Amino acid sequence: MKLLKKLIAVLAFVPAVVLASEATFPLDQAPNRTKDLAALQNGAKLFVNYCLNCHSASAMRYNRLKDIGLTDDQIKNNLLFTTDKVGDLMKVSMPVKDAKDWFGAVPPDLSVIARAKASDAGSGADWLYTYLRTFYKDDTRPTGWNNMVFPNVGMPHVMWELQGVRTAKFAEEKDAHDPSKTVHKFAGFEQVKPGQLSSLEFDNAAADLVAYLEWMAEPAQNTRKRLGVWVLLFLGVFLVIAWRLNASFWKDIK
Repeated sequence: MKLLKKLIAVLAFVPAVVLASEATFPLDQAPNRTKDLAALQNGAKLFVNYCLNCHSASAMRYNRLKDIGLTDDQIKNNLLFTTDKVGDLMKVSMPVKDAKDWFGAVPPDLSVIARAKASDAGSGADWLYTYLRTFYKDDTRPTGWNNMVFPNVGMPHVMWELQGVRTAKFAEEKDAHDPSKTVHKFAGFEQVKPGQLSSLEFDNAAADLVAYLEWMAEPAQNTRKRLGVWVLLFLGVFLVIAWRLNASFWKDIK
């Protein structure tokens, strides 16, 4: 029984440590493009081309992309792999064993990643938006890449051709709490090799991809929010009616 209590305590502590380590880098606010069909369509294209090779989205079917304005023919001709069908789930063919051998861990399913990464530091969209834009070259890592939001991440920078190659600059500064110590502080990025896109264009591409991931996590979110407004209005009107009925029922009782 004591061993079980200790195990539960450790498991409860580990996620807190992970979240704390990932939240040390300040998150940028992601643009809200979940209602922008053009942005969502571009994000879906980026997702299929750059993410779906390793990460699955097993809770999403290709034909659900019709909700963002794509037709069956557009999905077939632009977003499907050779053996996939429009009604199939977004899965990858890479074996789990190979994924673990190559990356050290199995790439997570991205179906609800935009919700899973939400924390006190920012929304899941903010985390993803900052993460995608803070990769830098690091030859000490097995993949040759590192990330400011997720230090020592096992994932390589799959969109490096679009963003180009950057290195991170760090400065040694005195610890504000202990002047006898120094801290390794991030001092910015340095562009080593230009990419196919400018910095602004890459940020826009990342924002589109994040918008798609946010939409994929809950395709009906905009409908839910719209219905929520009507429900609150109905409850407000009903409250007034109930209040006046109550007053009418009890008006003769002193």
